[in-house]
Amino acid sequence: MLEASLIDREDFEETVVTGLVTAIEKDMAVIDVGLKTEGRVPLKEFAMSGQDATIAVGDKVEVFVERVENANGEAVVSREKARREEAWFRLEKQFEAEERVEGVIFNRVKGGFTVDLDGAVAFLPGSQVDIRPVRDASPLMNINQPFRILKMDKRRGNIVVSRRSILEEDRAEHRQEVVKELTEGDERDGIVKNITDYGAFVELAPGVDGLLHVTDMSWSRINHPSEVINVNDTVRVKIVKINPETHRISLGIKQLHPDPWQGVSAKYPLSAKFTGKITNITDYGAFVELEDGIEGLVHVSEMSWVKKNVHPGKIVSTSQEVEVMVLEVDESKRRISLGLKQCMDNPWANFSETFPIGSVVEGEIKNITEFGLFVGLTEELDGMVHLTDLDWNQTGEEAIKAYEKGQTVQAKILDVDPDKERISLGVKQVGSDPLDDLGDVNRGDDVTCTVTAIETGGIEVQIGGDSGMKAFIRKSDLSKDRTEQRPDRFAVGDRIDARVTGMDRTSRRINLSIKARETAEEKQAVEQYGSADSGASLGDILGAALKDGDKE
Repeated sequence: MLEASLIDREDFEETVVTGLVTAIEKDMAVIDVGLKTEGRVPLKEFAMSGQDATIAVGDKVEVFVERVENANGEAVVSREKARREEAWFRLEKQFEAEERVEGVIFNRVKGGFTVDLDGAVAFLPGSQVDIRPVRDASPLMNINQPFRILKMDKRRGNIVVSRRSILEEDRAEHRQEVVKELTEGDERDGIVKNITDYGAFVELAPGVDGLLHVTDMSWSRINHPSEVINVNDTVRVKIVKINPETHRISLGIKQLHPDPWQGVSAKYPLSAKFTGKITNITDYGAFVELEDGIEGLVHVSEMSWVKKNVHPGKIVSTSQEVEVMVLEVDESKRRISLGLKQCMDNPWANFSETFPIGSVVEGEIKNITEFGLFVGLTEELDGMVHLTDLDWNQTGEEAIKAYEKGQTVQAKILDVDPDKERISLGVKQVGSDPLDDLGDVNRGDDVTCTVTAIETGGIEVQIGGDSGMKAFIRKSDLSKDRTEQRPDRFAVGDRIDARVTGMDRTSRRINLSIKARETAEEKQAVEQYGSADSGASLGDILGAALKDGDKE
């Protein structure tokens, strides 16, 4: 019997047994665990954190037997250890089944809180307390509430729980129920809960909100949502779209009003003029509000007749009232192209009327480029003199060297094109054309010219006065006598006679030859004085020079 008793005691220890509450003494409960042994357990071990114990004599409770008998002959038992063993067994099953567990937040620790899960202590991270950050967690402590177990490790005794996941699940279920009652096209009142750069979140029901995008707030241009609404405002919205999968709700305010773009083509016909307000300025132009919800773009190229490559902000300013002309309307793309300069006088057309083609004008050289001169004609307009219109005789590259910026010149208007915004000028046309001054000179005629330059290949001459036509006599055409075909026998300023051997008025080219003139004169002399009847020989008539030529 002694051996059996000892064996029973050994099996009894370190186990959970069912005991009977035999007495309540102050803050202790006396429990009979069998084997004629009783133990004492503090009452607080029978209560959850922050609550009173609910135990009475005669109740059966499970306790953990640490030792059957201590020095006082009493059993050493623990209700807390029994609850912990029981709790771990129960929690493991709930964790595997992904069920919710009940617990009480009873203490704050670093990084979060401790939770009593009816015997087992778990850790609640601060990020898992609520959906939104919680500044004061006092109202959440010492009350029984649901949690979800995120992680369990019995060997280390670690349990991590989340209250946030429960709230998210409840909210999702609630949101689904509310969304089922909503229909696209419904109108609802909501409260603005948050404003961002791209829109605002409007609460339609507790826990259910929708996005009101900035583009759906008004038919007019809005730079930021705060221009229209504020947090906590109650607004009337229309449900534009509901995503059946994500249950996201898109809202709109402008959809509560008629679309101003309907029939806009008839309201704003082409070439009609209207007054509007500048609402936005960009690098490529300015937007003009014609009415609420209707904006048109004035491209930078349509802002000024004369100001080119200038930022639109230097021509107009925000909120400025301007008169514009309708250039194009695309109702399907919701676009209107406007023109600002079309409502102003066209300086190019005005100039054309004031200065017809052929008029002579005077202006200051504003710029010199590789292809000509730009001459200022008015405060706004410039004309261009092409290289080919600088001088009748010189090449453009040579003639342009005589001009410099700031110099005043006279020019004739050759062409005015208001559409291309271009005025063509000519400097050489101010004077007469040397080719025209020659009159009826044709091939075979003799002309008197002045030597202007001596070159190795011939001489340069000018027919007529200082503004006469220039030509070049090649070395081989300087004389019939080869010994006289030397350019150095002439000097600048010499006046000589030459014969026109070729003339091309299109290319403005004249070919002259002294040799041809001398040959013609010789022939004429022979015909006149060298006939057979006269008895004179050719040598007698032309002299020794002709003999030398015959020898050659």
